[in-house]
Amino acid sequence: MDWRLLEKEIYKRCNTLLSLQKPDGTWHFCFENSIITDAYMLILLRTIGYQNEKLIKQLADRILYMQSQDSLWRAYPDEEPANLSATIQAYTALLYSQHYKENDEKLITAKRFILEQGGLKEADLITKVFLAMNGLYDWPDFPIDPAILFSLQLTAPINRYDISSIARAHFVPVLLMLHEKRKVTSIYTPDLNDLYVDAEEGSPHLHELENLFSMLKIRDSYPLVKKDNIKAYIVNHIEPDGTLLSYCLTTIFMIYGLLSSGYDRYSSTIQNALNGLMKMMCEIDGTVHMQNSPSTNWDTSLILYTLLEAGVPISNRSIIKGSQFLLTQQQTRYGDWSVHNPEAAPGGWGFSLNNTLHPDNDDTHAALRSIIPLYHSHSSYQSSYHRGLNWLLSMQNDDGGWAAFEKNTNRYLIGNLPIKHAKDALIDPSTPDLTGRTLEFLGKYHGLKTNNNSINKGVNWLLANQEHDGSWYGRWGVCYVYGTWAALTGLIACGVDPQNKKIQKAKQWLLAVQNQDGGWGESCESDVKRTFVRLNESTPSQTAWALNALTATSQKLSPEMVKAAEWLMNDSKKQTNYPTGVGLPGSFYIRYHSYDYIWPLLALVHYYKQFSK
Repeated sequence: MDWRLLEKEIYKRCNTLLSLQKPDGTWHFCFENSIITDAYMLILLRTIGYQNEKLIKQLADRILYMQSQDSLWRAYPDEEPANLSATIQAYTALLYSQHYKENDEKLITAKRFILEQGGLKEADLITKVFLAMNGLYDWPDFPIDPAILFSLQLTAPINRYDISSIARAHFVPVLLMLHEKRKVTSIYTPDLNDLYVDAEEGSPHLHELENLFSMLKIRDSYPLVKKDNIKAYIVNHIEPDGTLLSYCLTTIFMIYGLLSSGYDRYSSTIQNALNGLMKMMCEIDGTVHMQNSPSTNWDTSLILYTLLEAGVPISNRSIIKGSQFLLTQQQTRYGDWSVHNPEAAPGGWGFSLNNTLHPDNDDTHAALRSIIPLYHSHSSYQSSYHRGLNWLLSMQNDDGGWAAFEKNTNRYLIGNLPIKHAKDALIDPSTPDLTGRTLEFLGKYHGLKTNNNSINKGVNWLLANQEHDGSWYGRWGVCYVYGTWAALTGLIACGVDPQNKKIQKAKQWLLAVQNQDGGWGESCESDVKRTFVRLNESTPSQTAWALNALTATSQKLSPEMVKAAEWLMNDSKKQTNYPTGVGLPGSFYIRYHSYDYIWPLLALVHYYKQFSK
C-alpha cells in the first residue's frame, strides 16, 4: 500500500465534500427510493385536479425511466420475478396520467404480469390501502369502527402507541376513511376491474386490516368513536413545512384522509401539505423524483463526522457552519416517543430538515459525533450535547438494545399478526445495526465500556442476537454486511476483546463473503430471504462497511484488507445505482446518493490511521 497516495486520495475526497456544502451549512443529496412515492404523488395530483401538466408528465417519465428491460418494475435491480406491488403502482399511476392507455405497448406486459401473479389481491398492504382510498379496491367490513383505537385508554391491552410510529403515521389518516368506506375519486380515476383475478367470487377485501384490528376484540360496549380526536392527532403531528412527520407517503395519506372528512382542497392545511411535498422533489439523471424523506440532517451529520475523522480542523469554516446548522435541528418538542419514555426530556435529532417531533436514535448519535469535537472549545455545544446524550441513553430498550424511533414497542402479538412484514412495519424492536452503532458512539466517543450497566446490557443483547454463521442482520441497511459492521465496531468500541470467539467468527464470515475483486456486494434479496445473498458486483458502501469492521477488529494488515482498500481507492469511483438502504423489506429500498462519498472515505481514513504508523 502506497500510504502517500492514500493520503492524497483522502485529501482530495475531503475537498470534494467541502465543495459540495450549501451556503446554509448543509449537504443535500438525493434520497432515492422506490417508485411508490412518484406513483402516489402523480395519482394524488390527478385526483385533486392539480393544474400542472408538466409536473404530471415529469412524474410519468420518471416512472417509465425506472421500468426494467422486461417492461416491469422492481424494488431492486436484481429482483426476480419483478415486484408485483411496484408494477401495480406504476401501471395505475401511468393510467392516471392519461399519457398512456392500458393497451399501450409500455403497459401490456405489465398488465399481463399483474394477472399472472394473482392480480390486485396479491399486492402488499400499503398498495391495497391506497387503491381503496381511491375507490379501486374494497374496504373490509368491521363489526366496530377501527377508529376506536384512538378512544381506548393507554392502559388497554392494545392501544395506538403499541404500533410503531411509522405505521401509526400511515394508518391514522386511513382510520378517517375505513369504517365508512370513504374514497376520493375524480374524472381521472381508471377502471381496474380487469385486474381482479376470479372476479366472479366478488371483489377481494383488505383481510390484512381485518387481522390487524381483530386485536381489539370489542363487541357490545365500547367508547364513542370521535373522529375529531383523530383529526386533532393528525394536525398536532404536522411539521412546520406542512407535511405529516416529514414523510411524503404519510402526507399523501393525510391529504386523502382529510379530503374524505370534509376538508376543502384549498384549505390552508391541504395547501401547506402540497407545498411541503413539492419541496421534497429532487432531480436524478434528468428525471424528477419524489423523495419520501429528504436526508439533509442525516447526510450533514455523517459528512461532518467523516471530515473531522479525516483531520479537517474544527476551526474550518465549513465545519463550524455545518455544526451550527445541526444545533438548530435538535428537537425540543415532546413527540410520541415520550409515551413509552415519559421521564426523558427532548434532545434528539430527526432525519429530515424541518423534522421537529419525530427524532430517531441513529440521527441522534450521528449528530452527537459531529458535536463532540467542539465540546471543549465551544461552550454553546455543551448543553446541546448533554441533552442529546441523555435522550439517547434513555431510549435504550429494557432488553438492552436500541430501536429506531421508540422505546419498548416490541409487542409479540402485533409482530406475529398474519400480515406480511408485520415485524418490520408494525413494531419497532431492538436491532443489531441500531444497537451496534449506538454502542460504537457511546464507547468510542463518550468513553463508556462494559463496566457501565447500559453498555453491558447492550453488549449482551448484541452477542445473544448473532446469527449462527457469525453475521448480524441489519434492519436499515443491506443487510448482513451492514449489521455485522455495526455490531463489530460497537462491540470493539465498548472494550470487548477482539479475540472473543463471536467476534472472530464474525470476522471470518466477512472474509468468506468478500468478492474476488476485493470488494463486497450484497443483494437486497438477503433482506427478503433473511440469509446472505451475494451480489454480482461490489458496492462502495458495503465494501467500506466491511473494511471498517475488519480494521476495527485487526492489529495487523491482511492481504484481503489491502485488496479492499485498493478497491475503494480505485473501483469505488465508478458509482453504482444499487440501493444499500432499507425502508421496508421486499418493497422499499434506498439509494443514498451521499453514501458513495461518505463511507469509502471514512473506511480509508480509519484504515490509514490504524495501519500507516
